[in-house]
Amino acid sequence: MGKVTRKRYAAEFKSRVALEAIRGELTLAELASKHGVHQTMIAQWKRQAVEGMAATFSGKAVSEPLVSPADVEKLHAKIGELLVERDFLRDASVRLGVIRGGR
Repeated sequence: MGKVTRKRYAAEFKSRVALEAIRGELTLAELASKHGVHQTMIAQWKRQAVEGMAATFSGKAVSEPLVSPADVEKLHAKIGELLVERDFLRDASVRLGVIRGGR
């Protein structure tokens, strides 16, 4: 079976659908049918839009980053370790003749 990827929606599309949901002229089911998106997604986008509006007027300048610089550094280190491990295992498998066909 192939890799299943989630559909990604553009921020403009999400905001347009969320605004329609906030207006309340159509039900979530009607919006879901109109835009081909599940009702729970629309409800989530609506909630995020309302929370975002509240944050806009709360006087907070910019929200805190979701990931700290220390966490980013740790993740980069882990990526480096995994790359070294992958390369080592690939080279070892080539030497042992496990991989055939020339990748």
